[in-house]
Amino acid sequence: MLASCAPGHRAVRQQTSSRSAANAGPVSVLFVGNSYSFEVPKQLRRIAAGNGRKLRVAQVTHGGWSLAQHVEDGGALHEIREGGWDVVVIQEQSRIPAVPARRTREMIPNVRVLAREARAAGAVPVLYQTWGRRDGDAHYSAGDDFMAMNRRLRDGYREAARAAGGLTIVPVGDAWEREVSAGRRDELFQADGSHPTPRGNRLAAETFYEALFSGKQL
Repeated sequence: MLASCAPGHRAVRQQTSSRSAANAGPVSVLFVGNSYSFEVPKQLRRIAAGNGRKLRVAQVTHGGWSLAQHVEDGGALHEIREGGWDVVVIQEQSRIPAVPARRTREMIPNVRVLAREARAAGAVPVLYQTWGRRDGDAHYSAGDDFMAMNRRLRDGYREAARAAGGLTIVPVGDAWEREVSAGRRDELFQADGSHPTPRGNRLAAETFYEALFSGKQL
């Protein structure tokens, strides 16, 4: 079953529907992030193809990178400006949104930059809400756990969405939380307790598919 989306996902659906009505070409989605986004674009394209939908995906992703590094490097900005994207997915490093001081200092200013550039290029910017680590963030608080970190991440992405002018959030972390609550935690995490298994990547891609298409034929 596909995971549900956060409030505001209609803007992404409307963009993809308008695109398909005006142009028979594929919907184009660019992912900007790190290793949490390595496999999701390919999975998303497979899911779309399996449902008879045309989707072009690309990514600017580097292991461990933050949005600040992407903005400083300039490669993602160049790709946004040159690519003709319908949707630009913005994914922050896995810990930063869950640490309030770092969120304010490092995440929000760079989300604003990337969202502004996406809009200027005619794309819809969306935030990829990631998941808490299996055992929480020991650097943040002793005794932290998945649920506590996931709540902070959710709060962080919501704050960043508001700060950048009301961005849509694709709530992958919420989908993971439902699976963890159902006792399927070990199906999602690799041994490091952070990165996704193939099932975790599939769940993320399913959540994106729902956000983009909502079961409606393009």
